[in-house]
Formats: sequence, structure tokens, C-alpha cells
Amino acid sequence: MSKRRRSRGRRVDGIVVVNKPKGASSNDVLQRVKRLYGAAKAGHTGSLDPLATGVLPVCLGEATKFSQYLLESDKSYRTEVKLGIQTETGDREGEVVEERPVTVTRSDVEGVLEQFRGEVDQVPSMYSALKHNGEPLYKLARQGIVVDRPSRRINIYRLELLDFEGDRLILEVDCSKGTYIRTLAEDIGAALGCLGHVAELHRIKAGPYTEHQSYTLEQLEEARDSGGHKALDDLLLPLDTSVSDWPQIRLGATSSYYISQGQPVQVPQAPTSGNVRIYGQEEVEGQEVLRFLGIGEIDEDGRVAPKRLINSGS
Repeated sequence: MSKRRRSRGRRVDGIVVVNKPKGASSNDVLQRVKRLYGAAKAGHTGSLDPLATGVLPVCLGEATKFSQYLLESDKSYRTEVKLGIQTETGDREGEVVEERPVTVTRSDVEGVLEQFRGEVDQVPSMYSALKHNGEPLYKLARQGIVVDRPSRRINIYRLELLDFEGDRLILEVDCSKGTYIRTLAEDIGAALGCLGHVAELHRIKAGPYTEHQSYTLEQLEEARDSGGHKALDDLLLPLDTSVSDWPQIRLGATSSYYISQGQPVQVPQAPTSGNVRIYGQEEVEGQEVLRFLGIGEIDEDGRVAPKRLINSGS
């Protein structure tokens, strides 16, 4: 009889929003958070460059089932763009490849920014994690290899100039998934005729999570040192916050059972299509409460079909 493999780490479910420090990779942050929580399972929701700071939601336990939906969510950034200099990587950490004088006015900048609002086509940076024939582009770029990249349609919902002084722009950007801020900075510099690159980058929102909900690694360590895992667990956000903008479906006990068995159920007044949050009623200490069961989608017959369900076992 084979021995059952023991899980390393404890069962802990939820989302902690980390304010990523400059210089650390997203995976560095993920591993530190996983160790702090002593978690058996953890995953982040989209990489930030080491240069960047700000909102990095980390999913623990069952929350990892929903990380892909946060990957696909809209993001918001505050960035400083340095004009007059183009770098190899599109940010300040790259080698300078060209310099030009900067003679633009605030009016010039405002006029150019209008070109980048709304739906636009963007060619991804060679210094991105996108893959070409299975190889990340950034690895090819470091070898001096440049390959053709098809442009991708993105959406810039908001592009606001917060400050302009000489050769420095401070911008705030609300954008769709797949938007590369370094490419946006380069494209704005090119449109102004003076080049540009990202000097600073801070993510202020990722999906439903904002910087006001975030904790630094030092704050998480202080919580652990003062109150152990319980203090850290108190900082976790519920699993359903990851899909808080989806329509909500409430099921009775019978429908909850069938959903838990992987079977679609008919729900009156449900949406006619798309994804939904599923909640089931259960009795706790004599009172009916709603428990998040997971997510589903409306099938061709108009029923709610399970898609990702929570494992409520210990």
C-alpha cells in the first residue's frame, strides 16, 4: 500500500493584495508571501517588471482557481515618462540607443495623447513575456534577436496627463489586458518626435483591487511576527472578490447539490449568457446563510453550468 503524499504547507484560501517593491520580481514576491502564510498553494495574477511597484494580488489555496480571470482584467497605472531618450528595453534599465532634443509644449503633449485614447493597435515590446515558437520574447531580445510581432488591439479607457515639466511626463492610464506601458511610452515619444521611455511605473489597480487595499511585504511580516498566521489570515480578501463584477446566482439546497455534482441547473431569471457567481444557501447555527460555491456559465439551454467550484473540504 502506497503512502499518501503529505501536502507541504497549510490550507489557506483567499487573496492578499501586495504592494510590490521596486527591484523584486513578481515571483520573488509570490514566494515570500507563500512562505509567510505557510500556504500549500499560491499564485500571482500577472507579472510586474522588477522596475515596477504597486498592486499585485496573490491568490492562496482555492483562490488560485480564479487567478486567470484577474489576469484578463483591466489595469490602472501611474507612470513617469522620460522624453528625449530611447532605451533598448523601453524603460530606464535599458541601454540608451538614441537621444533627441525635447522642445515640446504641454499643448503638444495633450494633442498627441488624444491619439492613444480608445481602441488602438499596439505592437508588444520585445522585452515582454509573450512567446515566439515557445521562447519568451525577452530571452530572444537579450540575445540580440528581434522577431516580427503582430499588433494587438487594446483599449485605453483613460489617459490623463497629471504633470508636465521639461522632459518629464506623469501619466495615469486605465487600460485593458495586454497593454504594455513601456510600448505606450515609446509610442508617445515617437509621436512627439523626441522619443521616450518609462522612468517609473506604479500599478494602482488590478481588476477590482486597488492600492488602498494593499500591504507591503514589511507590513505582512509585522503582522506575522505580532499575531502569527491568524493575523495574516485576517488580511485576506474573500474568494468571490476576484469576480465581484459578475452577476450573482443564488441556489437552494437541491440545486446546490446538483451543481456540486457537476450538473447544470435551471435558475429562474438568470442571465441569458456569460459567466456568473454561484452562491448556495446553507444553515449555520440555525440561520440561513449564503456561501460562495464558485463560478459558472450559462449554457446553450439557458441553464447555469458549473465552471470552477470551491473545494470546501479541509
